[in-house]
Parts: sequence; C-alpha cells; structure tokens
Amino acid sequence: MEAALAGHEAVVSGLPDPLILVSADGRITGANPAARELCAADPAGRDLAAVLRHPALLAAVDEVLTSAAQRVVEFDTPGGVPRHFAARIARLPAPTRDGTVAIIALHDLTALKRAEQMRADFIANASHELRTPLTSLLGFIETLRGPAREDAAARERFLTVMYEQAARMSRLVEDLLSLSRIELHEHTPPHGRADVADLVRRVTGMLELQARRKAMRFVIELPDLPPVAGDPDELIHVFQNLLDNAIKYGRAGTEIRITGKPAAPGSAGARRLGRAGVIVAVHDQGEGIEPKHLPRLTERFYRVDTARSRQLGGTGLGLAIVKHILNRHRGVLDIESTPGRGSVFTVYLPAATPARENPVPRPGNARRGRAASS
Repeated sequence: MEAALAGHEAVVSGLPDPLILVSADGRITGANPAARELCAADPAGRDLAAVLRHPALLAAVDEVLTSAAQRVVEFDTPGGVPRHFAARIARLPAPTRDGTVAIIALHDLTALKRAEQMRADFIANASHELRTPLTSLLGFIETLRGPAREDAAARERFLTVMYEQAARMSRLVEDLLSLSRIELHEHTPPHGRADVADLVRRVTGMLELQARRKAMRFVIELPDLPPVAGDPDELIHVFQNLLDNAIKYGRAGTEIRITGKPAAPGSAGARRLGRAGVIVAVHDQGEGIEPKHLPRLTERFYRVDTARSRQLGGTGLGLAIVKHILNRHRGVLDIESTPGRGSVFTVYLPAATPARENPVPRPGNARRGRAASS
C-alpha cells in the first residue's frame, strides 16, 4: 500500500472527482487537479480546516483520524454559487512516507440536487395549478346544489365558468403529459425529415380563425428551405405554441410575421446551431417583455403576468415544451423582445442529411432478380 501511494500524484491526477490526502494532524499532504481547481489553489501543506470550512466534514475527518475506518458526509461549499458534495473519508491501513493517513474523495452532487429540487418545484407548481380551478369547480357545484338550484340564469352563468375551469385543467393535464413524453425521448434525436415551410402553413391554417377573432393576420415570408432533421408532429407543436402565444399576447389588429432563411455553413446562424440548418422566426407586435424575464421564459410554470396568462388560457408550460422539443432536435430557441414594440422567437433547426438515392441495379442483378421471381 505504501509503495502504491508513494507516487500518489501519478495515480490520482487523472481522476475527475476531487481527491485530498490528509495527515494525522489534519494537514493536507496532496491533492489532485480537480481538488486544486475546487480550492482555487494548491492546498498542499495547509490545514484542512482552513481550506474546507464545514463543521460536519471536519467532524467526520476527525473521527476517521482518531478511530473510525471511514465516514460519508454531505456538505455545501460557501460562496455565491454553492455546490453540494458527498465526501467519503477513508483511513489508510498504514501511513505513507509523506505522513498521509486518510483520503477524502469528493463527489459533486450539485446537478443531482438541482434536479431533485426542480422535480419538487414541478410537483408543487402542478398541484397549485390544478388546485385553483378544482377549488373553483367545487365551489360552483356546492352553490348549484344549494342557493342557485332553482335560479336558471345563475345556473347558466355558473355552468359556463365551470366549463372554462374544467377546460383549463384539461389543457394543463395535456401539456403535462406532452412534456413527460418529450422528456422521456429527449436524449434520442429524431430520424425523420420535415418541410418547415409546409408545417408553418399547416399551423397558420389551424390558428387562422383564432387570429381573426382579434383582427390579426399571418404574414408568411418563407423562401425555399432545405428539409430539417425532425419529427413533423413535434415541430408542429413547436410552431403551434409560438404562434398561439403571438396571438394571445399580440395587439389586436396587428400582423404576425413568420420569416425564414437557410443557415448556410459558415454563417452566423450555422455557428449558433453548430451546423448548417434552417432559421424560422415568429415576430409579434405585442407589449414586449422586460429583459429580466427573458432567461426564465422557458422554465415550467414561469409567467411574466400570472393573472393575464391564466385569463388567456395559458398553462405556463408552452415554452418549456418548445425548449425540450428543440433539445431533442438538437435545435436552439432565441428570444428577443423590446417593451412596447413586440417580441421575436427564433428557432434554429439542423438540416437533414441528404437522402441516399436507391442504386440502379446492374443488368446482371436485374436478370438474376427476374430469374428468381419466375
């Protein structure tokens, strides 16, 4: 063991997790590059308590240095962006030549903890979003069973509101299911091909009546575009959500422009995407969005104006669905907005690989094929 650890720098330098070696008096005798990066300097020779100032960690190290074989403890690092680590402290069978008696291995759990918090927040938000219309429904039902039982006008009014609340819950559940399905396959890129211009025209056709109710019209400026690599149904969902938002939040009587262009190799769009592709932008003439809200628009249940969003029938999941679909397609969503003038939602999608043409059979192959089928 001592011989193996005598050159411990060579052994542990390639490990991705921070590893710290400690002497019996709590002095750091060595650290791998990951640990030096965590400490912002080489901690060798310094007291452990001066480098990692966390009571639970230091107490566990003391236990291992005095009697225990090993301990496992979790702790947060201080600072502006805290990180969560699991530390495994193990005592060596015998001290090494440089005085090392214990090893501290740190595993970064920050991403895992954030994911757990996001799941908890998601469940809490979903419960809240469902509880509000459900409470409203129960209240109206109780009223209809009591004071308004014989009031035809009140009954009609209440039934209209109850229908709207039930429809809101239905939309929320459908969006939750859609998001779950998309996330399930997000790591697997689609293998199909899609004509973006055709998809956009199909979506504008579906939403034309909704736009007319606000005296709005679609202006489509899409040149010949190469096919993109994608699932047509999911991409329809992307453009449907973006155009639905443009109608909801755009000013009555305005235009919604849909523009597009190829992202040729070497262009700014291709650099943004990481490869050649297609760029489609949805321009609305709404009230615009303050810059502080833009980074959070694709978060689940995030709303700039909660009351207005609910009034317009929004679930708070539309742009989250767009983001996850584009993630699966290895695409990108950019959002620009000017308060008082409107917003632009730009979708970058990678181009499809050229389709292979079926090889023309050679005459000999053709004759063998006819012979086999005769």
